Amino acid sequence: MTRPRIIGFSANIQRPSKTRHLVEAIADGASSRVPAEVRVFDILDAGPGLGSAWTRDALSLPARRMVEAIEEADALVVGSPVYKGAYTGLFKHLFDFVDPGALANRPVAIAATGGGTRHALVVEHAFRPLLGFFGALAVPTAVYASDADFRDGAVADEGVLRRIDDAAGQLAALLARGIQAQVRPQGLMAAGAAR
Repeated sequence: MTRPRIIGFSANIQRPSKTRHLVEAIADGASSRVPAEVRVFDILDAGPGLGSAWTRDALSLPARRMVEAIEEADALVVGSPVYKGAYTGLFKHLFDFVDPGALANRPVAIAATGGGTRHALVVEHAFRPLLGFFGALAVPTAVYASDADFRDGAVADEGVLRRIDDAAGQLAALLARGIQAQVRPQGLMAAGAAR
């Protein structure tokens, strides 16, 4: 059996970024609990033409591959910086190209960064409805971190570190449950055939 894939996606338009740091921390935490292949994309990896693409056919090859990786992932960690109380426009634009049924029952962890605490509810009021549309399984713990929670590009706040650990554990548990569900039917069929 191949290792499951955790795809991380950060909609920050700069590298390095605090958003990517959160996405990587959650994905790495999950993969330390359930062995998985982790790959993280930044919105920059889609190339400069993402914003001008109106149809999936018009996406550049890098952008199309990113959408396909999101659709084919066994679990996702998605994150965006917050501007004006929501995720970035390019974050939403990319998800507009994702097939509506591709993320059904897929575990997803949410991360967001912002200048201050007034944006903290974006994870509940923007991300969860979008993921609900897709039928994805958003883990209960979302991670929001403001500029004050970072020191030298890394999370320094103990509360945020705990939330990262909780979100990673919840993502890993859902991923493991999905793996078991895939293995169990094959095992039952083999046992029945042996009788």
